[in-house]
Amino acid sequence: MMSGIAENLKHIEQRIAEAAREAGRDPADVHLVVVSKTFPAGTVREAISAGAAILGESRIQEAKAKIAEIGPAAANVSWHLIGHLQSNKAKTAVEMFDLIHSVDSLHLAEEINRQAAKAGKVQRLLIEVNVAGEESKFGINPDELLELIKALAPLKNIVVEGLMTIPPYADDPEVSRPYFRRLAALAVEVDTLGIAGIRMKELSMGMSGDFEVAVQEGATLVRVGTAIFGAR
Repeated sequence: MMSGIAENLKHIEQRIAEAAREAGRDPADVHLVVVSKTFPAGTVREAISAGAAILGESRIQEAKAKIAEIGPAAANVSWHLIGHLQSNKAKTAVEMFDLIHSVDSLHLAEEINRQAAKAGKVQRLLIEVNVAGEESKFGINPDELLELIKALAPLKNIVVEGLMTIPPYADDPEVSRPYFRRLAALAVEVDTLGIAGIRMKELSMGMSGDFEVAVQEGATLVRVGTAIFGAR
């Protein structure tokens, strides 16, 4: 008999696949980031056992302690940093995470590059774009994206793989659609420049309340926690 987490995980994956097919996309092109932030190690271990392949954390210290507590099972999944990263924690982030979703400044990217060089690693990252221009949110202004991308291109120990956004909260998922559409358009705009070392293969957008709309608009990574684990 499946646990509640296993059932929820399967249900979300089915909904992602259905949304992809409805949009004429291959469901295999969309990956579920199971947002495990604030949930205890035992709960996260259960999600890993149920098949969670990518786990998303927001805070460095919480993630570090949790990964240590989970033990060997933590090595079976890919860990993504989806929360804001301070440059003084870049070293630990590079050590722990396969993909950092939340880079929003040249200063931060340069520090990640420096720490990745020390670690002998090429760090994968996404640029967080504040598409709605909300003062309460992190992310670069869309008008400054191309300038940042060009500045990042020469850095040898990072690779920009796409963009991430968090739209304004709304009960109706359709409210998120124009923001997702804008992010996808920005990715196309960057791609047309053909900058060496810059790849727009990932769009990280969509959460528990609006991930199906995000998939319809081109998301390759959807970040879902509450719909899998329950309310925090």
